[in-house]
Amino acid sequence: MSKIHINTFDRVKPNMMIGMNRIILFVGLAVVLAGSTSLTTDRAAEEGPVKWLTIEQALEKAKTTKRPIFIDVYTTWCGWCKVMDKNTFSDPLVAKLLNEQFYPVKFDGEQKADVVFNGNTYKYVGDGSRGYHELAAALLNNQLSYPTVVFLDENFGLLLPLQGYRKAPEFLPIATYFGEGHFKKIAWQEFEKQYKSPY
Repeated sequence: MSKIHINTFDRVKPNMMIGMNRIILFVGLAVVLAGSTSLTTDRAAEEGPVKWLTIEQALEKAKTTKRPIFIDVYTTWCGWCKVMDKNTFSDPLVAKLLNEQFYPVKFDGEQKADVVFNGNTYKYVGDGSRGYHELAAALLNNQLSYPTVVFLDENFGLLLPLQGYRKAPEFLPIATYFGEGHFKKIAWQEFEKQYKSPY
């Protein structure tokens, strides 16, 4: 029985090999195109309905008009980060809230550039084949998990690092709680009872 499997390829005719080469070429082309499509999707997320800022831009804007800061801490290799871009941050209600109530920031947790934040300079720390940015570690309480979103108050105080993927209907009440300042008046459990979902 095993001889049949071993010898089957030996009986492939030359014209069958040409057909196989075409199939292999087609599959290879499909893989390359799929990769370029995902790059386009990443760019579309950056240019989507949320008007993302760098941390430096958000800090500059906060000098003239105080608002809480929302930070999406992601990495380029994080699949769930891309899903959150596509499904959550592209939602019109989520985008409207982030644009109007926060300074929304995208921050690569593995970026190499130094960042000055709250009087401290944060740097990239190499760690084997991958590293991490010290600001990501500080914002995430040294729990480097992606995606994690971070809510800061208008004075840059840490309110909440929230780990993991969230769909828009789950994310919107949390962002509303911080973005509209409800956290200053009532506990989350009370807010959650009163909140009416628009979905």
